[in-house]
Amino acid sequence: MIILQDSAGGFMVAFAGSKYAARSPPTFVANNTHIVTSFTLILDFKHGRLQDLFWKRDGCESCKGKSKSVCLNKQDCAFKMSDCKSRGGSLDCSLGIQLAFSGTDKHYTVLNSWYEVENLRQYSLFGLYSNLRKSVSDQFSNFF
Repeated sequence: MIILQDSAGGFMVAFAGSKYAARSPPTFVANNTHIVTSFTLILDFKHGRLQDLFWKRDGCESCKGKSKSVCLNKQDCAFKMSDCKSRGGSLDCSLGIQLAFSGTDKHYTVLNSWYEVENLRQYSLFGLYSNLRKSVSDQFSNFF
């Protein structure tokens, strides 16, 4: 995985393979004002061989219920950089990348986890870990 930075901001590109290399199209990560923290990379296989990599766009569905989120270009749910802990805010703006699969394996069995990405998000351990870490650190800060 490579993150590229230019004057417009940071973009991420995924590479995989040895003889044949698959490369995803670039996807926006951050600029001086906004950061996208959640990504889904789809690995597309044909008969068990990696053919393509692409980023699944969720639109702004994942923004619902997040008070500090912003919808960018009707494609990505992002946060203001000023709201991130690294800039003095309260949000953990760590990047999260989910992998999902499409196509077929070498036995021609269909790989379709990318259809289930929405369901997978509800079981993400990242939110649980972040909430647990905050809960524990808040309890210890009350003692001191």
